[in-house]
Amino acid sequence: MTEAAELVAEIEALGEKIAQARAAVAQRFIGQEKVVDLSLTALLCGGHGLLVGLPGMGKTLLVDTLGTVMGLSTGRVQFTPDLMPADILGSEVLETSADGSRAFRFIEGPVFCQLLMADEINRASPRTQSALLQAMQERQVTVAGQHRALPAPFHVLATQNPIEQEGTYPLPEAQLDRFLVQIDVDYPDRATERDVLLATTGVDEATAPQVFTADDLRAAQVTVRRMPVGEKVVELILDLVRACRPGEGEAGAAVNQSVSWGPGPRAAQALMLAVRARALLDGRLAPSSDDVVALARPILSHRMALSFAARARGESLAGIIDGVARDVTRAEAA
Repeated sequence: MTEAAELVAEIEALGEKIAQARAAVAQRFIGQEKVVDLSLTALLCGGHGLLVGLPGMGKTLLVDTLGTVMGLSTGRVQFTPDLMPADILGSEVLETSADGSRAFRFIEGPVFCQLLMADEINRASPRTQSALLQAMQERQVTVAGQHRALPAPFHVLATQNPIEQEGTYPLPEAQLDRFLVQIDVDYPDRATERDVLLATTGVDEATAPQVFTADDLRAAQVTVRRMPVGEKVVELILDLVRACRPGEGEAGAAVNQSVSWGPGPRAAQALMLAVRARALLDGRLAPSSDDVVALARPILSHRMALSFAARARGESLAGIIDGVARDVTRAEAA
C-alpha cells in the first residue's frame, strides 16, 4: 500500500471514530452541534477553546462530557478575584519526615491534567490569568525555578460570561491569541430545549461512553496535520487573514475604518489546522474553501478589535468578518 493510500485509510478510520465520539457526546450534551464540533476541532488540532455564553447553557457539562468521551483526565478551576497563581500551578511545601529531616515537596495544582476547565476565566486578576500563559503555549509550568512538564495532550477549555462585566478583568490580547477558537454558546432552539427538559429532569442521568484514549487523541492530532490542503485553500486563508488587518494592501475600506488591530500569523496557522479538522468531522479527505469561510468568525473574532468609532456606530466584528470573507471568496472565484 502506498503512503497516500495509507493516509486515506487512516483519515477514513479516524472519521468513523470521530462520528462515534460525536454521538457519545450527544447522549449527555443535547443539540448545539456547532458548539460540539468547534470544541472537537480545538482538541483535534491540539489547541485550546474559549467558550463564551450565558450561565446555564451547559458549558461545564460539555467539558466534563468531552473529558469522558475523549478519555482525558480532567481538572477544573473556578476563577475568582482572590485566586492566586499557586492555586492553579501548585506549590512547594516543607515537610518533616519521621527522622526529623526536612525537604521540599511539590504539590501539583489542577493544571496538571489533560483537559482543564477554566471557569469564568475573566474573573481572576491579570497576575493569575498570566499563570496560564506558559502552560497553554509551552505545555509546561515553572515553579520555584524548576520546569515541570504537563501531561500530554494538554488542553484548556475556558468559559466566559459575555454580559456580566462587573468585577472582571478582560483577557489580554496575548492570552486571547493562545485560544485556537472562540466558541459562542447561544440559546438552544425550541425543539432542543424541549429535549433537554425531558432528558435532565427525570430520575436517571444520561452517561456518555469513552470512545478515545489520550494516545488515540495524540495520534489523531498527527493525522490532522498530515491531511493535504490544496493551494487554493492556502491562498484563501492568507487572503482572508491579511484582508482583516487595517492598513494592509488587501484591506477594504470597512476594515481600515472600523478595525483597530487585526489577526496575526497565529490566526492563519489556526485556520490551516481547523479547516482540516472540520473536513474530518464532515467525513472528507481534504478541506475546501467553504471550511475557511465557516471558520472565519470562530478563528478571527477574538484576534481583532473594533475601533471606538465603529463601536459607536453599532458595528460588530462578526459583520465585518463576514463581509471580508464574502469579498475574498468572490475575488478568488473571479
